Amino acid sequence: MFECKTFISVREIKEMLCVSESKAYSIVRDLNKELEDKGYLIIPGRVSRKYFEERFYGVEQDTVKEEKHASE
Repeated sequence: MFECKTFISVREIKEMLCVSESKAYSIVRDLNKELEDKGYLIIPGRVSRKYFEERFYGVEQDTVKEEKHASE
């Protein structure tokens, strides 16, 4: 099965931030609303990984480290 790296899912946000599923959905809704207000098309239940990493300081570095360790 193809794993999409362009978008981050609720499940991934839940695990990455150690929050409940309902909080992860809330984060996705808020970020998607911001993107929609800027004129972007959105996918409910997923948000741009790049935008998520921009809005959550420090997440990008942790993600890069995890991917590097996984490939070793």
